[in-house]
Amino acid sequence: MNKSSEFYKARYENKFRELLTKDAIQSRIEELGTQITQDYADKDPILIGVLNGCFIFFSDLVRQVELDLEIDFIKLSSYGDAKISSGKVTVLKDINADLKDRHVLIVEDIVDTGLSIRYLRNKLLQFNPASLKFVSLLYKENNADLDFDIDYVGFNIPNEFVVGYGLDYKQILRNLPAVYVME
Repeated sequence: MNKSSEFYKARYENKFRELLTKDAIQSRIEELGTQITQDYADKDPILIGVLNGCFIFFSDLVRQVELDLEIDFIKLSSYGDAKISSGKVTVLKDINADLKDRHVLIVEDIVDTGLSIRYLRNKLLQFNPASLKFVSLLYKENNADLDFDIDYVGFNIPNEFVVGYGLDYKQILRNLPAVYVME
């Protein structure tokens, strides 16, 4: 554990249980980067990160992709300060890039209910991309209500509230180096 982890562990007593280690996360990101590099070898993809949660995963992932690529970001809100989604998606920062005829990869930290990713899919298909695929570090497959696949999944996880590695609780705990279940 790093100093940040020790700080939060002391502050929140025994309210964390490590779900995914830093090493396991990094190893899986290398695998995802290799797969994306192979799948997009003859394309110049644009990777769009969904803020704020994706920023650590996104940064680590793009460094593992050995291609010329463009990046952009979109910021959505469906949780506010709650542990449960409000059921409504709001765009707080929109994409600046032209997506027409582009190979687009949406990068998420977690697909939980599927609300945000469904919203994004419907929104971005209107721009007529050449392809639209999804990357998520974490996927609550048994909780998500989707009628399409998440193309690149880091880890399938149980339906528990997780923090760390970019994931937050009331905008804190993002700086934990691994993924933890918050009891």
